[in-house]
Amino acid sequence: MDFFNQIPEILSNLQNSVPFYSIVFYFFAAIIVASGLMTIFSKKLMHSAVALLFAFFGVAGLYAMLAADFIAVTQIMVYIGGILTLIIFGVMLTTRIIDVDIKSGSLRKVSLVVGSAVAVLSGAFLAYMFVNTEWKQAPVDKLPDGTINQIGNLLLTNYLGAFIAAAVLLLVAFIGAALIARRRN
Repeated sequence: MDFFNQIPEILSNLQNSVPFYSIVFYFFAAIIVASGLMTIFSKKLMHSAVALLFAFFGVAGLYAMLAADFIAVTQIMVYIGGILTLIIFGVMLTTRIIDVDIKSGSLRKVSLVVGSAVAVLSGAFLAYMFVNTEWKQAPVDKLPDGTINQIGNLLLTNYLGAFIAAAVLLLVAFIGAALIARRRN
């Protein structure tokens, strides 16, 4: 029973150590890179969608590490809960389409060459910027406690008009989408 009483102290000591954050960062970075590559190179569309799910979770983990808990939760709810679900439903509903003839010829080769060139140049630029930048690290004890309370207070006090306008805009967009979908049937 003493072990369970010591867990908060152990976690506090782990969080205050810089190597712990480095290990967690590299873990999330590896998840993002590996699942991103699986998303791109997978032959099956459903496997790509599942790999994209893990990439979104990895990005949410990085946001949580940066003490941006509101953005991390928004990442999970919007991208995983909304967009990825939409992609999976789209894949499931379009798998019954038969006799789709996809033409791939010289255009595919040109796009592969151009895409590879852009990727190599972007990677070289990012590597150059990474090496030549002075990185400033904040001490771990200086990270904010959280942002959800602050954002909630600002949305319901200073930015209430913008919040209501965004809500009305989304409501009108949903009603318009429902009317357009209804007319087609």
